[in-house]
Amino acid sequence: MDRRSFLKTSAMGGAAAAATTLAAPAYATGKRTLTMVTTWGRGLAGVFDAAQRTADSITAMSDGMLTVDVKAAGELVGAFEVFDAVTAGQADMYHAADYYFVGQHPGYAFFTAVPFGMTAQELANWYYHGDGMGLHDELGEIFGLKSFLGGNTGAQAGGWFSKEIKGPEDFNGLKFRMPGLGGKALGKLGASVQNLPGAEVYQALASGAIDGTEWIGPWADEKAGFQEITKFYYTAGFHEPGAGLSVATNREVFNSLSPAHQKIIEIASAETHQWNLAQFLNNNGAALQRLQSAGVKTLEFPDSVWDAFGKASAEVHAENMGDEIYKKIYDSFSASMAASSSWIQKSESAYRAQRDRVLG
Repeated sequence: MDRRSFLKTSAMGGAAAAATTLAAPAYATGKRTLTMVTTWGRGLAGVFDAAQRTADSITAMSDGMLTVDVKAAGELVGAFEVFDAVTAGQADMYHAADYYFVGQHPGYAFFTAVPFGMTAQELANWYYHGDGMGLHDELGEIFGLKSFLGGNTGAQAGGWFSKEIKGPEDFNGLKFRMPGLGGKALGKLGASVQNLPGAEVYQALASGAIDGTEWIGPWADEKAGFQEITKFYYTAGFHEPGAGLSVATNREVFNSLSPAHQKIIEIASAETHQWNLAQFLNNNGAALQRLQSAGVKTLEFPDSVWDAFGKASAEVHAENMGDEIYKKIYDSFSASMAASSSWIQKSESAYRAQRDRVLG
């Protein structure tokens, strides 16, 4: 039996045992400090802001009864160690992009982004009014986590490259930083895919350890300084059309909180999701203009590359369909995306095209 199956069986057994007792749950009382570890370097534009926003909102809404102590990557545990730290009880909660944890379960990718997946609005539709939140909770229960969306970057850029990409063959041998299932798809085109924490990307690009990177979008990328190293910037990517960030609390810790404090964590996370999305979208346009003024060449991938992205992405999904939970999430995600997109295309997308035509 693998670790996921064992954990799931144990969780179900524990739930069944708990159901046989009539004792009321015991909630911790008095002031409490929760330690939040993150995958973000301190001060990383947007993403660390989302973690801090969530923490500050929890403290404010609980009137100081819950204080959240935010730890940047490396201050308590490494960026990619936060999942295990929270499941083990070394920390109380994390703020992260859940696609960093596809090694624990590939289904986690859907709660950040999957190739050719949902935009930010489509993700919110599925999460808050479809099966998304429940499936996030079902997956988290296996690992002893209580998870919520807690940020969104909006559509991410295709990334920074040391050369122009003229066809799929240009990815062969390319050392490129891209996490999640998008990275696995890029690997199928022959790229040597690296999964680096955000705080390490600039140095890797500057030293030549990688030939290119995706990060987020114009504002965060400008803050990171990638334009100082290369001038080839692809503004649309296939891998993260609306990347969600997550807040996950150790489930035993979460269950020890009062219902009011549990709800505060949920609502603070949801508010950060919308606030963070607006933060990125508000800043990206002006940042793109500054990048272009600094000599950055903004480009779009040719259709042949998009077609190769699509084929590789379909192969990655197919490889994971043997996992029952993955397939369950994929089917729900895909159905919701199709339903949302059908109306958005006929309404908002059509309106935007006409607005741009009329206003020039």
